[in-house]
Amino acid sequence: MATATFRIWRGEKGQGRFQDYTSEVSEGMVVLDAVHQIQAEQAGDLAVRWNCKAGKCGSCSAEINGMPKLMCMTRLNTLPLDRPVTVEPMKAFPHMKDLVTDVSWNYEVKKRIPKFQPRQPDAPDGTWRIAQEDVERVQEFRKCIECYLCQDVCHVLRDHHMHEQFIGPRFLVYAAALEMHPLDVGDRVEDLRNQFGIGLCNITKCCTKVCPESITITDNAIIPLKERVVDRFFDPLSKLFRVFSNSKSKD
Repeated sequence: MATATFRIWRGEKGQGRFQDYTSEVSEGMVVLDAVHQIQAEQAGDLAVRWNCKAGKCGSCSAEINGMPKLMCMTRLNTLPLDRPVTVEPMKAFPHMKDLVTDVSWNYEVKKRIPKFQPRQPDAPDGTWRIAQEDVERVQEFRKCIECYLCQDVCHVLRDHHMHEQFIGPRFLVYAAALEMHPLDVGDRVEDLRNQFGIGLCNITKCCTKVCPESITITDNAIIPLKERVVDRFFDPLSKLFRVFSNSKSKD
């Protein structure tokens, strides 16, 4: 059986260091398997967050060889095992212990986004009629497992720590799912500009690259939201139309 070295971050509250562990590896193993094996055999106090081990709960997010990934979905045969495999916690959130970070900020952000507001039913039986293509447009966004890898790789949060000004790509996707929903009548465009910091995103597409659900975050969610903000606040024809409409309504 082959062996590999895993360089795992150990420490608490931002303080610590990498520690090397050599462990046996076998065909089909993922990084989380190796971490569990090390936890069971060499480091019983190693803190790691996980749940489903099936790529659906988003719990085991970490940085593997410097790239934000799910440990349970990163197969060892995709990594160069001739050198140490580094495993460290996400950088965009406060460090708690070892591989665990405090992601509670994300839950508070979600509370700030105006919730789904359905329009009045338009059918005699009290239900709605919507086009299938409108349903499919937002269906992609519902695949999000809230692993927060997109948040972790976003330079606005990771490097500039602008958590107070920017909600991050995950919640721009959430806002897009609401704004583009065929039944929703809520209006979050002003919030996107003034409270959620959408202008801080410079569409590098790094969030799309790391998404384990392959959601086209930048092209299908963020850019269309940016276009709505531009149309509302910066397009001269749209501004003229609103001024004209408001004056007509007063008449």
